[in-house]
Amino acid sequence: MQNEVVSREQWLEARRALLLKEKEATRLRDSVNAARLALPWVRVDKDYIFDTPEGRKSLAGLFDGRSQLLIYHFMLGPDWDAGCPGCSFLCDHVDGALPHLNHHDVTWVAVSRAPLDKIAAYKRRMGWKFPWVSSFGSDFNFDYHVSFSPEDLAKDKVLYNFTAIEPAEAHDELPGLSAFYRNDKGEVFHTYSSYARGPEELIGTLMILDRAPKGRNEDSTMNFVRRHDEYEEAPKAPSCCH
Repeated sequence: MQNEVVSREQWLEARRALLLKEKEATRLRDSVNAARLALPWVRVDKDYIFDTPEGRKSLAGLFDGRSQLLIYHFMLGPDWDAGCPGCSFLCDHVDGALPHLNHHDVTWVAVSRAPLDKIAAYKRRMGWKFPWVSSFGSDFNFDYHVSFSPEDLAKDKVLYNFTAIEPAEAHDELPGLSAFYRNDKGEVFHTYSSYARGPEELIGTLMILDRAPKGRNEDSTMNFVRRHDEYEEAPKAPSCCH
């Protein structure tokens, strides 16, 4: 199935109409970004300890000498055999951004509840370089509402994405992104969190697909996504050269 085929003049008219919507979306994004920056902060007084390849570190230690920290809540539970395909898809886009983020006083770290050896094995499989630490034995994932115990899932509701949802809609692990700031006194503040499809703009492949003729071409959200080493070779369109 293909879209209606029209003259160049008709196409330009339709494209200019779409351009108005695109500019409106850009201005709205700028407005949302400004509102995000204006959010109040919450001091983090609880001591969280993480297992890292360099030894155990506090939340403040994860900043690695910078003032801003972005934590990606990566779905990899203690008893999981592999990381979430969707989280893996997002994190495929991180390594290239790291030098730019670090130069701009931002540290990126992925955090999962899986033990460090399981994280390291999956990280090697995927060929990633970004920092990834374990919150195993810590309340961190539970306090930031991305991990849920069997007792949580047995309740009438669980809190995810700032909303009480049915446990059937949840899982023992869910994705998210949280931001923190560390001041000159060493105090740490929670400044922002985003869940579900909130961090979607970090996935550059989706932004590119949105501009392709068939868009994301999906039956449900990201149902086409596989871990990057699990794709079968896609069939190629017929060509007069073959």
